[in-house]
Amino acid sequence: MILALKKFHRLLYRFSISFIFYLQWPLIHYASKKPSRYPLMNRLRKICAAFSSATTGIFYKIEYEQPIDWSRTYIVCPNHISNLDIMSVSKALKNTFCFMGKHELLDNPLLGIFFRSIDIPVNRESKLSSYKAFKLTGERLEQGITVVIFPEGTISKEYPPQLQEFKNGPFRLAIELKIPILPITSLDTWKVMWDTGSVHGSRPGICHIFVHKPIETAHMSVEDADLLKDEVYNVIKQKLDENEHR
Repeated sequence: MILALKKFHRLLYRFSISFIFYLQWPLIHYASKKPSRYPLMNRLRKICAAFSSATTGIFYKIEYEQPIDWSRTYIVCPNHISNLDIMSVSKALKNTFCFMGKHELLDNPLLGIFFRSIDIPVNRESKLSSYKAFKLTGERLEQGITVVIFPEGTISKEYPPQLQEFKNGPFRLAIELKIPILPITSLDTWKVMWDTGSVHGSRPGICHIFVHKPIETAHMSVEDADLLKDEVYNVIKQKLDENEHR
């Protein structure tokens, strides 16, 4: 009975997202046509997050370790445990941003338009696709657009999810371009919806998000990429462990 209610809640959530998306479709389509309109796409994405939250009882409590200078550009590295992570990160960021995500999202009926415009699709199995994606990432950063890269590359298939090994790409790029890393820890989004919610459904609840202080890279060389990767991993892992033992 409980699982059936959670499955129904997931359907309600998906309907809520679809409803507000298609309601905003003319504006989203308009904003997708020129890079100068990408900030509008971010605002519309935030509206989707707020509407789906309000109508399904899913809320995001965001805590910042310190005030963030939103006039700067960052490579944002969150852990990835739920499809809700896209919504929570969208609410947490206050500047113009885009996501890097798997190339299959190009065919997603809701996210496809974002990945054909502001966001960056990547096929991690293709070296050429990865090269093009990171080249485009560099261009976005040089344009002053913050880029969100989930360094695990995918959502953990374990339940409860465990923090997975990080990919090296975003950390090497951050050092090469002298862009600070902004780690974000999603503490418990998986309890509200794990992955897509297809197995356990979803439920109303509060998702706790912690935005860490930026990690500067201007003093680093590319040989420090592994050290930077380990530092960000440990920052997120420590926060997850602290939350688990509360």
